[in-house]
Amino acid sequence: MQIDVIFGVLVLLFSVILHEVAHGYMADYLGDPTARHSGRLTLNPISHIDPFGSVILPALLALTHSPFLIGYAKPVPYNPYNLRGFYGEALVAFAGPATNIALALLFGLTIRFFGALLSPALVSAFAVVVYINILLALFNLVPLPPLDGSKVLSAILPTRLALGYHNFRASFERLGMFSGLLLILVFLYLFSPFFFALLRSTFTLLTGVGI
Repeated sequence: MQIDVIFGVLVLLFSVILHEVAHGYMADYLGDPTARHSGRLTLNPISHIDPFGSVILPALLALTHSPFLIGYAKPVPYNPYNLRGFYGEALVAFAGPATNIALALLFGLTIRFFGALLSPALVSAFAVVVYINILLALFNLVPLPPLDGSKVLSAILPTRLALGYHNFRASFERLGMFSGLLLILVFLYLFSPFFFALLRSTFTLLTGVGI
């Protein structure tokens, strides 16, 4: 059991690091070198670990048998004014969840098409990678600031609605990281039946295995 918890936390840690590095690479590609100049375009965990979000929070959730395992790394810095194109900020935001979706696809389709050739232990390990990365993608696409989904939604809403939503984002972000995170966790608990139904159906779609 302890090994399972440790493995799950490690998968979460490296998944959120890849998520953040993807933000930085997309920003760099779109013209903003802030992340590169800050030394954040690296997979070295030391550059990304947030003591609370990367270690304490996921460990507490795992040890208390929380229905979901969530964590975060230090956000990769970028300057939205340096980005090219109207959708620059949205593309930077979506790069993180897109990386988690890609990881879920890679390991999920491996289970679906090659699971019979793999050992049960390896299939179980891959399943953890799939589950956590689907969870991270869905969680980060929730349209509440400071999650990535809020920036994506701002870019695709009609102008009038986008202005009102931008004001909502600004008010929400003034709450600070911990207050915002608390409200997001409350939101997930309230809507957990829908959230986890979507998570389970996506997991089954990718792997061919029910949970």
